[in-house]
Amino acid sequence: MNFEDRLGMLVRRHDELRDLLGEGKVGGSEFAKVSKEYSDLTPLVETIQTYQNAQKSLADLKDMLSDPEMKSIAEEEMHDVQKKLPELMRNMQLALLPKDAADEKNAIMEIRAGTGGDEAALFANDLFRMYQKYATTQSWKFEVISISENEIGGYKDATVEITGKGVFAKLKFESGVHRVQRVPTTETQGRIHTSAATVAVLPEAEEVDIKIEDKDLRIDVFRSSGPGGQSVNTTDSAVRIVHLPTGLIVQQQDEKSQHKNKAKALKVLRSRLYEMEREKLANERAGMRKEQVGSGDRSERIRTYNFPQGRVTDHRINVTLYKIDDVLDGNLSEFIDALIADDQAKQLAELG
Repeated sequence: MNFEDRLGMLVRRHDELRDLLGEGKVGGSEFAKVSKEYSDLTPLVETIQTYQNAQKSLADLKDMLSDPEMKSIAEEEMHDVQKKLPELMRNMQLALLPKDAADEKNAIMEIRAGTGGDEAALFANDLFRMYQKYATTQSWKFEVISISENEIGGYKDATVEITGKGVFAKLKFESGVHRVQRVPTTETQGRIHTSAATVAVLPEAEEVDIKIEDKDLRIDVFRSSGPGGQSVNTTDSAVRIVHLPTGLIVQQQDEKSQHKNKAKALKVLRSRLYEMEREKLANERAGMRKEQVGSGDRSERIRTYNFPQGRVTDHRINVTLYKIDDVLDGNLSEFIDALIADDQAKQLAELG
């Protein structure tokens, strides 16, 4: 099926759905299904029709060129239409790209200190604050699920739930190894150290997305403890859940209630299983393995935060911004918009 045929098919399907809804021929659950398909297709069809109307205007203007009295007007209008056509074509192509079903979901974000000891943990804390501030700029809710601190205020690992409009669509490219180059506060010789932290962004799965069977879980309860073995409370409220089929382990101890800890742990487990399923499907379709977050080693990285030079570089798109304080203050839109545009360009190239 060529491009024009595909456009025609989508417009015809939209018309069929409009007629079905207008004539009252569907009801119950079928009505909801047809309404959703019609609603999803409407903006796409409007984009197609805008492009097709511009093409028709161009053809009509070309016909007017043979009329000496209309020629100069036609030429001027043709110039305007021809200028708009590439942008209209791109808008239509973007609208035709397959949608990631997880884009509108909330996200579970996990930040872990990698190579670099205490300095890596302090950097993990910096990343945590950066995403917290970015969430505020987007009017999202940023809620801590669990945090494990070290003795100097760094984060060994932190897990948060981020809720709002289009969270996963904007944050999914943040997964990977983030590297920092700076002089640690504990460094007496003024030497620059390189440390790393890993970020994993998972679409938050609903119960309808992933069904977890009780028989597949081993749930242990134990007394929670703070840094250095310090007791947090005196009841067995901490929860460790092992998903037996996959071996995934989730532990939660931040709440004083065992019930709340279990609920939070299941939320994280469900999202990890959902991401595993998405990854499996993506691998099957693409025939290649998706890049993993990595081990936290210095050599792997998606982004470098260089304090001496005041710059942040995203290595995937070769974009460098010389405003490190701004970025760490949550101003991530330049990177995120560029990553989304790069992903769209790759998808358009694959469509050929």
